[in-house]
Amino acid sequence: MILIQNARINPITAPMLQHGSILLGDDGKIAAIGEQMVAPAGAQILDAGGRLLTPGCVEAHCHIGLDNEAVGWEGRDYNEIVEPVTPQLRAIDSINPQDEAFTLALHGGVTTACTGPGSANVVGGTFVTLKLAGTRVDDMVLQSPAAMKCAFGENPKRCYGQGLKKSPMTRMGTAALLRELILKAIRYRDDKKDGKTPAFDMRLEAMQPVIDRQIPLKAHAHRADDILTAVRIAKEFDLRLTLDHCTDGAVIADELAKEGFPAFVGPTLGNKSKAELRNKSFRTAKILHDAGVAVSIITDAPVIPLQYLPLCAGLAASAGLPMDEAWKSITIRPAQALGLDARIGSLEVGKDADLVIWTDDPLRVIGGRSWKTFVNGQLVCEDEA
Repeated sequence: MILIQNARINPITAPMLQHGSILLGDDGKIAAIGEQMVAPAGAQILDAGGRLLTPGCVEAHCHIGLDNEAVGWEGRDYNEIVEPVTPQLRAIDSINPQDEAFTLALHGGVTTACTGPGSANVVGGTFVTLKLAGTRVDDMVLQSPAAMKCAFGENPKRCYGQGLKKSPMTRMGTAALLRELILKAIRYRDDKKDGKTPAFDMRLEAMQPVIDRQIPLKAHAHRADDILTAVRIAKEFDLRLTLDHCTDGAVIADELAKEGFPAFVGPTLGNKSKAELRNKSFRTAKILHDAGVAVSIITDAPVIPLQYLPLCAGLAASAGLPMDEAWKSITIRPAQALGLDARIGSLEVGKDADLVIWTDDPLRVIGGRSWKTFVNGQLVCEDEA
């Protein structure tokens, strides 16, 4: 057991504890949390020195482990640009836990990430959610599959219509290819239910958790019309959906609030590198939140390195997102959207002991970073300074 004392604890879903203590059990769970607790017999005691303590941050959309640091083309294992519909691909088979990005993310206070294929394909394959501490990906997994990646807008058009001179060349083509796959998956499922024996199809097998609402479509969509096309298709087939990037979300905030799908906003730091990013702004998170949309901040790492997730939340706060919501946007909101809020995203008894003691509040102080990071109750990194 480890008892951390003398911490300013922000549990996220409960009031701040100014002189708090938290007990990490031997089972990797939070055993107790409160003011100035007495250490159980045999517990290791750690004095936080009055530092801020929060849950580990949660990234809802990135490509960590599939697009590796400092290795060029050899480490880019996130886009299979050979055909536009590849639902059978699994992120878990491309992830390299030895990539330096994992260590950097832990030093930045990020303990969990949902990672997977890029947006070259109309349907790119399944994402996986994993803890960022470990050496073997199989032992790090929280969800596999976590979601099915699909993409709208510029990326599939550029990769196929311009690059390979094949469909999709238009947004109509993208939507048609996705609908066709969904309809085939539904027929495949219904034929099996009716006692028929359709020929095995790995692509259609991979789509079964989507059409059975076990996992959501994870829709890469920046422009307002692309976002609403994703919504249209999800409603047409009664599918779960997350709106990833949601760059034009502020333009249609009231419409998105009516629909009720979670929005993953980002990557916002950086230049407007293509036409569909023209409305990119750190104010988007505030506008969506004010309209009633559940907002998570994302980095799309390595577009923004994952260790800068708290910085992005701080910049959203400086643009008007309430500070408590900024913290929620990188902890409990993504945990809820991923269906993992019973385990991560806040500090509560029985939840996974994933937590960070910070050198400074990273949403308020540039340079604030992890002093000590714990995953499953184990110290996995500490400040080198």
